[in-house]
Amino acid sequence: MAKVELKAPVVEEISGVIGDAASVVLVDHRGLTVAQDTELRRLLRAEGVTYKVYKNTMMVRAFQGTPCEELTKYLEGPSALAVSKDDATAAARVLVKFAKKAPALEVKAGIVDGTVYDAAGIVPIAEIPSRDELLSKLLGSLQSPITNFARVMNQLAEKGGASGESAAAPAEEAAAPAEATETTEA
Repeated sequence: MAKVELKAPVVEEISGVIGDAASVVLVDHRGLTVAQDTELRRLLRAEGVTYKVYKNTMMVRAFQGTPCEELTKYLEGPSALAVSKDDATAAARVLVKFAKKAPALEVKAGIVDGTVYDAAGIVPIAEIPSRDELLSKLLGSLQSPITNFARVMNQLAEKGGASGESAAAPAEEAAAPAEATETTEA
């Protein structure tokens, strides 16, 4: 078999991985211990991020004609590819956070929603909360006024409970004479 035929499945695999990605981040993983690499892979998997080491030449071929083509200039030295399909900030968030604990991990560049960022541009993206966090904050913001309103109404009902009884008593007394006059007329 020719070398090109052996490389084609790898290039197709990379193309398939980056095809419908929300974000793609390149990292230099040199210097990570096996334990650190295992921990990094576990964290990325938990966030739904695909992480794999590929040869730069394979990535260059797979990136041709895609938005990732601009990442080819960052493919120097060993490179690993982290791809997130659902959460655009997940790969950047996990990698930047992990790089703080393991300085050997170096974020090279990435693409988030079609925009290319260098290493310095990926750091602010990593600070954006996940989609689930943002949705829970939104729900909390929407729910807060309703909860506060219900709490106030409950307090008013509890306070008015004692005065509500005294207010109900005159209403019953006022209704009693009206019934009495009706019976006398009949």
